[in-house]
Amino acid sequence: MPEDELGNGYEYLIKQFADDSGHTAQEFYTNRTLVHLMAQMLEPKAGETIYDPTCGTGGMLISCLAEVKRNGSDPRTIGLYGQELINITAAIARMNLVLHGVADFDIRSGNVLHEPALIEGDRLKTFDVVLANPPYSIKKWNREAWQSDDWGRNILGTPPQGRADYAFFQHILKSMDPKTGRCAILFPHGVLFRNEEAEMRQKLVELDMLECVIGLGAGLFYNSPMEACVLVCRSSKPADRAGKVLFLDGVNDVTRERAQSFLQPEHQAKILGAYHGFVDLPEFAAVVATEEILARDSSLSIPLYVKKRSSSPNGEAVQGLTTAWSSFEQGGRAFWREMDALVEMFDGVIAEETSDA
Repeated sequence: MPEDELGNGYEYLIKQFADDSGHTAQEFYTNRTLVHLMAQMLEPKAGETIYDPTCGTGGMLISCLAEVKRNGSDPRTIGLYGQELINITAAIARMNLVLHGVADFDIRSGNVLHEPALIEGDRLKTFDVVLANPPYSIKKWNREAWQSDDWGRNILGTPPQGRADYAFFQHILKSMDPKTGRCAILFPHGVLFRNEEAEMRQKLVELDMLECVIGLGAGLFYNSPMEACVLVCRSSKPADRAGKVLFLDGVNDVTRERAQSFLQPEHQAKILGAYHGFVDLPEFAAVVATEEILARDSSLSIPLYVKKRSSSPNGEAVQGLTTAWSSFEQGGRAFWREMDALVEMFDGVIAEETSDA
């Protein structure tokens, strides 16, 4: 069965399952045009191991499998690995891989932050390629245990209780092969600039594992207007990229139809070409030295580095760029603070209803 037809069938079934179980479909699959871009950037090869620590129904793993096939390599030589919190979803992922003819896979169930299941001896198993769309800003997780994590994953520090994003991030970094490892992670924009995670961002930049930050347009998530970003990291960056980070502003490179956004092939090609080129491109890409990022309090806010033209008809600047982008960044932080307050309110309402039931 062609990949797209099987994918369409799974998306329908997953949506029905989500609606019936009181979950959202976003918990189970990620926009496939975006996943395709992430797989292209990571360039999975024959003989490599590929891992998704929050694998849902296995869509990201399948996309990497398809990428290996597109490159003319033998997909039977790759190993696919994943962990998924919900048992029935993990079972669907296993079935998905079987239907795609995958023989070498290992999908576990369980909470990857509390009990990572893929281990070797007393260490986490490491992989050549890691890609993930972790759950956003979860609040119920064991922060106290993270401070003395048995697996040594707290290489950047301990995230705030209300946001576990950087816990998933650090698990991924620790799961990368020390030589060949690379990852692409889908996150909300807040991870780029939230104040309480500034020290962890500083350590991330100092480690020089961060290679690329991509800003994406709104609506790429099922039933959500949220804008997202992709962070690409490598255990060992090429010499010509050492001490540098590429920022890409792809917020306008998206198409929206029928209340759903997606990346057209030309959008994917534009982002992928800029990533491979790793050079400055007006209003789209900026190569920034890590020293400059550290001097900006390690903020990864894309508008600080990718400048947009703002001119009147006679060519004069309408507003100082520094002031304009500072206002933008502060507005973004205010937005995320308001969103967090809203989520906390809903969490409280749900908790009250559950206790009364």
